[in-house]
Amino acid sequence: MFLAKTIKAAAIVLLAAGTFAAAPAMAQNNRIHIEQWGHNNAVGGGQSGRGQRLTVIQDGNSNLSINTQDGRHNRAAISQSGGRNTVDTHQCGSGNRVGVAQAGRNHSADVTQCGRRNVAAVVQVGRGGSASVQQTGSGNVVAIVQE
Repeated sequence: MFLAKTIKAAAIVLLAAGTFAAAPAMAQNNRIHIEQWGHNNAVGGGQSGRGQRLTVIQDGNSNLSINTQDGRHNRAAISQSGGRNTVDTHQCGSGNRVGVAQAGRNHSADVTQCGRRNVAAVVQVGRGGSASVQQTGSGNVVAIVQE
């Protein structure tokens, strides 16, 4: 039993190390749509330019989504259901929008935006949610709803 737990723990550490060492997927003037089901999934997306679209849907437990968009008029939508899921998303530029929807328990959402006229919305339904939004610049809007 101890050996099985040790092997599982080692596999998780290797998976996490490989995920964080991997280069983000970069796209110019494109749309990225990613769907993942299951447990311990991770995705990293990056876009630069104008009018980019990023959609991430994760259904399961302990999933991770790390995203970045730099430029103007970019949109990101991240949806997670299950438990212990994490979103970390960053946008820099003007007129960007990000929406995070999390349903389940013990989710975490961290949103960072810099620039002007950016909009961030985080909705968490369930117990134990944690949401944080940091915005720098002017004319920005943020909404956090937790139920």
